[in-house]
Amino acid sequence: MKYKNLFSKGKIGNLELKNRIVMPAMGTSLASSTGEATQELIRYYEERAKGGCGLIITEITRIDSETGVGTPNQLSAMTLNHIPQLERLARTVHKHDTKIFVQLHHPGRESHGRVINGRQIVAPSPIPCKVCQEMPRELSTSEVEDLVKKFVTGAKIAQTAGIDGVELHGAHGYLIGQFISPYTNKRTDKYGGNFMNRMRFITEMIMGIRSVCGPNFPISVRISGDEFVEGGLNLEGAVKAALYLESIGVNAINVSSGLYESGYTIIEPIAFDQGWKRNLAQAVKNAVKIPVIATDVIRKPDFAESLIAEGNVDFVALGRAQLADPEWGIKAMEGRDEDIRPCISCLHCIEELEGCKTIKCAVNARMGREIEFDGIDKNGEGRTVAVIGAGPSGMEAARVLAEKGFKVVLFEKESELGGMLALGNKPPKKDKLTWLVEYYDIQFKKLGVEVRLNTEATLEALKALNPYAVFVGAGSNPVVPPVEGIDRENVYNVSDILSGKVKVENEKVVVLGAGMTGLETAEYLAVRNNKVTVADMLPTIGAGIYPANLATVMKNFQTHGVNMLPGHRLSKISEGFIELVNTKTNEVIKVEADKVVLSLGIRSNKALVSVLEEHFDKVRVIGDADKPGRIAEAVSAGFEKAYVLE
Repeated sequence: MKYKNLFSKGKIGNLELKNRIVMPAMGTSLASSTGEATQELIRYYEERAKGGCGLIITEITRIDSETGVGTPNQLSAMTLNHIPQLERLARTVHKHDTKIFVQLHHPGRESHGRVINGRQIVAPSPIPCKVCQEMPRELSTSEVEDLVKKFVTGAKIAQTAGIDGVELHGAHGYLIGQFISPYTNKRTDKYGGNFMNRMRFITEMIMGIRSVCGPNFPISVRISGDEFVEGGLNLEGAVKAALYLESIGVNAINVSSGLYESGYTIIEPIAFDQGWKRNLAQAVKNAVKIPVIATDVIRKPDFAESLIAEGNVDFVALGRAQLADPEWGIKAMEGRDEDIRPCISCLHCIEELEGCKTIKCAVNARMGREIEFDGIDKNGEGRTVAVIGAGPSGMEAARVLAEKGFKVVLFEKESELGGMLALGNKPPKKDKLTWLVEYYDIQFKKLGVEVRLNTEATLEALKALNPYAVFVGAGSNPVVPPVEGIDRENVYNVSDILSGKVKVENEKVVVLGAGMTGLETAEYLAVRNNKVTVADMLPTIGAGIYPANLATVMKNFQTHGVNMLPGHRLSKISEGFIELVNTKTNEVIKVEADKVVLSLGIRSNKALVSVLEEHFDKVRVIGDADKPGRIAEAVSAGFEKAYVLE
């Protein structure tokens, strides 16, 4: 076996696990509004169990409906009514020799009054979270004692349902962590002050769980190895907490990091490398004798293997990696690393959740919809399908069509696969996009997809194939504003820059458009010693971009001195400078510019579609040809329309 450590058996307490792969808790919003595990949620977890995961830890599970609501459609363990579906979940996962823990959770101050019917949120102390920006009410001593009982009840409900163990969520700045951390606990009663008092809340929970669930029921505690805020729980404090938790009978420590105020250290954006925080788990592992689980942007099996082999952790927590590919475990066990669909750390999953939607994955359109898309029908019967455009939508359509048994011919006018992915990987720290293109390239070779690079999909070429269907994933044009000087030789589109067709170094460059593409292009230019200015009509730079994705770009902007001009529209391009108009005051300013880069979006071009529809019966329009969007929308469109082709 290629990865002997990763697929060796492990133990948490007396519970034996078939391997060292853990699926950590991630919110889904797939439960019912009353907290039961739905068929969709059960199937979602079953796919990860069937796919080779050793231990699944459920999403944050509610123990209190008054002040403890994390998300509206959240798994719950509060009453006897929650037992039947939890039991069904446990039995389903157990069919695949996978164990399951329920993660018990209360958000504390990291919440909003609107999700608890307008009531004031609560916390150990009246200190607002800088992200949620609501003043919490300090819990009374008796209220804290009542919450302890609710956590204990949650554990007993889980045990009664046949769940194998529980995890107490003391990380990420949630309520348990708020009590542990000196940053958020300023109480003067028995639950605040010195270390032992700050640990009292979780201590009473653990003692209570032991009293009702027995000495052999596994308990894991998730902690932040570092909260990454001044005055917060640091690594020294986390190690001290882990040692104490071990001393009172906890069976495993699950090491994560951060709280909402340092949120990009919890769910890291694309710029974070595998293993960036391995020192946190290593320090805890060096201190305790009980098993250590840890997240660490773990994507590839060889890296997961190295963490265990080097004694960094006992179990690897693969969260988003198993959203992207539920068969991560089986493929790694069989040595098929190249077949693992990679997570690209785009944060689409958490962005959807925070938008009060169900969880989704940008690269796995089935995720969360496993019942709806229940396997791929092999109904292609060798019929030819042409796919035009090898961007995310076209590549996904080609993959699915080939799996269905169609003979797929993929046309791409450029010299490489990927479309905008082949450009999007050029800015700093975007190599995970390359992983995705490489994945498709390998799948095409295995599935027999005929890839025609440097080839226009002309009507004659398509007619020669006599295709059963034509999928159109190419057909968009960059937006070019009608202003004086826009046709000057020093004006370029993003693709000119990121493709390397135009080399720009040590020059003054203005990037027009502060969406993610424009910002990353500016970042690309800035690290090449250009003096870069970003301008946008909107009043803020990066409007609509998920904050964690924006934060890493802004950090680079600060490092490289990128100038930002929100609230300005282009009025004229001249030799050596451009003119911008302030959208509020109408003041005109001049900005020096040797080169100007347009990143003002794209528009669908349906001209090709209209021609094709005159000659072919089945024309399916996907990706930017249908509606410009991000990777998630493109992959989903390609998958769905290929899936239903009969």
